[in-house]
Amino acid sequence: MKTYDVIIIGGGPSGLITGVTAQKQNPQTSFLMIKEEENGLVPCGIPYVFHDLDSISQNKMGPAPFIKAGGEVLVDRVTDIDLASNTLRTQSGVELAYRKLVFATGSTPTVPTFIKGYDLENVETIRKSFNYITALKERVASAKNVVIIGGGFIGAEVAEQIAKHPDKKVTIVEMMDHCLGQAFSPDFAALADVNLKKAGVNVLTGSTVEELVGEDGKVQSVKLKSGKIIDADMVISAIGYKPNTDLAKRAGLQITKRGTIRVDKFMRTSSKNIYAVGDCSQTIGFITGRTDHIMLASTATAEARILGYNLSKIGILRTFSGTLSVFSTELNGYAFASAGAIEQSAEASDVEYVTGSFSDMDRHPGTLPGAKEIRMKIIVSPRNGEIIGGEIYGGKSIGEMINIIALAIQKYITVYELVSFQVGTHPLLTTAPTKYSLIKACEDAISKINCNHG
Repeated sequence: MKTYDVIIIGGGPSGLITGVTAQKQNPQTSFLMIKEEENGLVPCGIPYVFHDLDSISQNKMGPAPFIKAGGEVLVDRVTDIDLASNTLRTQSGVELAYRKLVFATGSTPTVPTFIKGYDLENVETIRKSFNYITALKERVASAKNVVIIGGGFIGAEVAEQIAKHPDKKVTIVEMMDHCLGQAFSPDFAALADVNLKKAGVNVLTGSTVEELVGEDGKVQSVKLKSGKIIDADMVISAIGYKPNTDLAKRAGLQITKRGTIRVDKFMRTSSKNIYAVGDCSQTIGFITGRTDHIMLASTATAEARILGYNLSKIGILRTFSGTLSVFSTELNGYAFASAGAIEQSAEASDVEYVTGSFSDMDRHPGTLPGAKEIRMKIIVSPRNGEIIGGEIYGGKSIGEMINIIALAIQKYITVYELVSFQVGTHPLLTTAPTKYSLIKACEDAISKINCNHG
């Protein structure tokens, strides 16, 4: 039986970055990655294979950096783990021993088993599988009426992409008042509905699916609780993902109430020399201090770098300090981004806050070609002025602007510090230096703090 110093189960972003980072720190250590498919996908790029990318291969993610760093890869599926003997067995019958084991098993889409007809043909999910998405793209190509259940990021992005095909009618059904309603406050989320409609998507918010109706085993229509019937020869469920922890449960690891593998701040599980990272592992909210479950590649890779640096011995004591929930997307040419606490999540966690807002154009003057409106909102603690969240809507430049806000949250920066933030500006790239959106939003928050506590 062959023994490896480290075996990583899973070849997604968290497994890949854990392996590459750890190997650089421990070049004499033997590493094996076990992944179920030879080819992987960039998870966040999956929606764009349905239009913007010419082929699925353009979104392919493989283990080349891991192999280049000295690791080995086995394409197989782990079926059993014996924690007492530090061994595992794969589906093909391979038995291996390890000194350290990393669970990077990711997440799987939630199947809507609570909806009658969920098992009809052409009722699909968005799996993070190269082979599955390859086949799904072909089936979508022949569909005429596509209904997407769920208006979160994946549902909205897939809907926008499929709607770019002129021969398809796309409807999105979302039970909340707005699409993207869990990541943005209502005024920002309403803009997502507007942009999806402008992109040609039929948006039905505040609506719930009652039944998927089929004929000869194939889906034909979607029935809503309101009684409305929508023609559908393809239904895509995008109602969320759940951590892939069945293997960890069978092995005997501690699992949280949210179904994630319980870990400490160094990604160590309840068993010695066993680690978990990415979507399958427990996370704690940076603002709330509560167990949450944010499944983002950016979060997973941040955790993976911490684990990679500390896998041999604890060397970096400043560890992963909690999830900031940094989201971004683009719909119909307009970007949406948020970080940290939004108004709803702050209220739900009894966090005191005020908001600061500002709107302007992202070029100066705003009459320049390509200029788009920016809407900025920051969430601030009125006690000390610390920034605890932010939301932005506008052009592509906000994709990096939200990262400034995320860093401000992580470093406990206050609005009083940011009003003297020295920024680089240019007419073709940013708002004017006289009214830089983030600084003006901070000034608005300060005025409210002074008013409330003056």
